[in-house]
Amino acid sequence: MNVREAVLTVDETQTNLLEQGPSLIERVARTAVAAAADADGVDRDARFPHKAFDVAREQKLLGVMIPVEFGGFGASIYDVTDICYTLGRACASIAMIYAMHQTKVACVVRHGHGIPWMETKMRRVARDQWLLASSTTEGQNGGNIRASAAAVDVASDQVLLALAKDDYSLKRTLGWETLGMRGTCSTGFELKVDCPTDRVFPEAYDKIHAQTMTPFAHLCWSSAWAGIAAAAVTRAQAFIRKAARSSGGQMPPAAAHFTAAKMSLAKLRALIAANIEAFARAEHDERALGSLDFQSSITLLKVQASELAVETVMHAMRTAGLSGYRNDGEFTMGRHLRDVLSSPIMINNDRILANAATSTLMSGIPASLRD
Repeated sequence: MNVREAVLTVDETQTNLLEQGPSLIERVARTAVAAAADADGVDRDARFPHKAFDVAREQKLLGVMIPVEFGGFGASIYDVTDICYTLGRACASIAMIYAMHQTKVACVVRHGHGIPWMETKMRRVARDQWLLASSTTEGQNGGNIRASAAAVDVASDQVLLALAKDDYSLKRTLGWETLGMRGTCSTGFELKVDCPTDRVFPEAYDKIHAQTMTPFAHLCWSSAWAGIAAAAVTRAQAFIRKAARSSGGQMPPAAAHFTAAKMSLAKLRALIAANIEAFARAEHDERALGSLDFQSSITLLKVQASELAVETVMHAMRTAGLSGYRNDGEFTMGRHLRDVLSSPIMINNDRILANAATSTLMSGIPASLRD
């Protein structure tokens, strides 16, 4: 189930908590079963995956990353990305919502210690399985998170807020009728906030953005997209096996596309695994997290992973041909393709590449394969 070809591990404190019930792997598997059973309906009706999230809450998955002292499992980046990958294989919408949720949880966990409101929020996520939504784009900025026109009265620069429902009001401005990722229900709203100042993170947003939000978002999103790609490759494999059995073991003409799909998926998983390892090594080292090499790598991961995920699903669909193109058969991949096509335009790859041009020009070219 995991991105790095290893079994999920938990430390001693997590083990003590998990001894009280199912293992983390079992909890995720139960949630994925519920998500897969409802995925077609979620996609067809563009509805929030309530059934899957009901199970996720029962399994305490929303608070897995909350530290043990605040009631969570203290899960690592390896655990969280594995969950995103597994959910992505079942239902892209729940995987993406979960990835966004854990990105916000990471911000509270990594930058909220010692702040009573933030610590209360951690306890509520763990105890009550709160689902954290995000509002990080505005107006015509699209995915340009580092540009903002909205003002917070007590701040002169960008800041991040952790709000409760009573702190804001919403007025719907846009609907959500999209090609894919339909169950994410990313409706447009006008957001108005009136809250105490303790909702504002004291650390500057540029630090939170570079050290936490971007790494967790890109790693979790990429893992979810890899899950979608893996689901499509699984269906392509089933198609090839059935075709080979019916023809006395002879491979169908499109078998080459299956080989390409497997290669592309392996490349995608290796890319994500390498970036997870790099983040895990630097997780508590501000200098390493802020380095040009790390920031370039973690930023461009989004571009590379999204392109590879689309490539993988396309090869999988071409493997199955019409059977993959149809919406009414066991090998259908229409939902997977529509969902994964969101990945290059979610914070548009062209914008990222243009913004990264200067920093990539400044970074060196490795002198050897081991550099």
